[in-house]
Amino acid sequence: MTDTSNSRGFRPGLSGLVVPVPEADPVVGAVRDRLDRHARTGVPAHVTVLFPFLDASLLDDGTLAELARTFRGHPAFDARFERFGRFPGLLHLAPEPDAPFRALTAAVTARWPEVLPYGGKFGDSAPHLTLAQGQSDAVLDAAEAEVRDGLPVVTRVASVDLVVHDGTAWRHHTAFPLEGPTAGPSAAW
Repeated sequence: MTDTSNSRGFRPGLSGLVVPVPEADPVVGAVRDRLDRHARTGVPAHVTVLFPFLDASLLDDGTLAELARTFRGHPAFDARFERFGRFPGLLHLAPEPDAPFRALTAAVTARWPEVLPYGGKFGDSAPHLTLAQGQSDAVLDAAEAEVRDGLPVVTRVASVDLVVHDGTAWRHHTAFPLEGPTAGPSAAW
């Protein structure tokens, strides 16, 4: 997730939709713990589908059922992470293919057009797994070198997780399975 916090952190009730990538943790966990403050607030290695999403007060049974229907319409898929990318001050891994991630985002924003990826701050919300943010190029170069030998990371994307910030940390709320023969519950946090 990209930073939309103020100096005190994320507000309680903020939510997001993410695809956890637990297979990345052994490779990127140490870098994320040092260089991505969100890793220290309960955010696992992940690809963001939509952030921010709706306020927790709007996550009623009807909304959860609509999310389940939305994601059920997408097949489970495999993704590979071996290519680095950068945004200003941010190092990430780019998933291949990225089209299925983009399709998940497009499906949610088609249903909730008032909720724009990253609040509409960026033109293209390119799917990515953040390794470090708010760092100098030299720090990002060192982080890239530290992670490189552990790549590629390969994962099976079988669900999308709804996460909610409680004012202190991000908490898993609900997992929404994608359709497909190996779709099942996402990894526990």
